[in-house]
Amino acid sequence: MTTELALRPTQISVDEFALYGELIVPMDDGVLFGPNDARLDIKGGIPRLYIMRLQPRELQFKRITRHAAVTQCLAALGGREWLIAVAPPIVSINRSLMPDPSSIRAFRVSGNCAIKLHKGCWHAGPFFEGSEVDFINLELSDTNEVDHINCALDQEFGITMRFEV
Repeated sequence: MTTELALRPTQISVDEFALYGELIVPMDDGVLFGPNDARLDIKGGIPRLYIMRLQPRELQFKRITRHAAVTQCLAALGGREWLIAVAPPIVSINRSLMPDPSSIRAFRVSGNCAIKLHKGCWHAGPFFEGSEVDFINLELSDTNEVDHINCALDQEFGITMRFEV
């Protein structure tokens, strides 16, 4: 038997998201690289930048995932707001290391920015309301084959999570 826990998303901000990654916001063209730019780590393979088309789904999840070898960037196209759940990073490739369910947080991401997830950051999403959304995704070409560490929250902890919007 599983227990459903509610996650109330907060609006993402640089400070609130710092433990999990970096918020990438619009800036004027011509600004040189500096402290407000995302620090990517994609040196472990061939970078893959693609547009993934996601269909609407329920605002709940029972699995959370991390990538120990690479940072990941996500952004919605078309200005759509979206949701993501995150837990603090575990960079180790040890697949038995699981997140603390009480540390899982939810963020609301506005459609004019992107996020960079730190290496090892647990995440579930993107989630959104309404019709399909296209997302930019930057990771490595083989991330989903060789660096996709999952935690089945329902099996490990007897819980599922639902975004409370």
